[in-house]
Amino acid sequence: MPGESEEFEEHAEKAKTLPDTTTNENKLILYGLYKQATVSDVNTGRPGIFSLKERAKWDAWKAVEGKSKDEAMTDYITKVKQLLEEAAASTS
Repeated sequence: MPGESEEFEEHAEKAKTLPDTTTNENKLILYGLYKQATVSDVNTGRPGIFSLKERAKWDAWKAVEGKSKDEAMTDYITKVKQLLEEAAASTS
């Protein structure tokens, strides 16, 4: 569906506008879903213990392994919408 991938790209852009108060946990969820939607299942080895940030990102991606690209896109869009709503609610 071309509509969904366009909406996905749109929300990937919107995700860049999320406030600094967005938790790392939420950022990692988005990262994992984004990678799953664009690449599919994890295709690299888990980073070493000294690469904590990269390792956390890898784990977030691994956590959504098996989701179809469409499902990952839909979940990503939903999560971005949710975070934008929360951000808007906290500033009003």
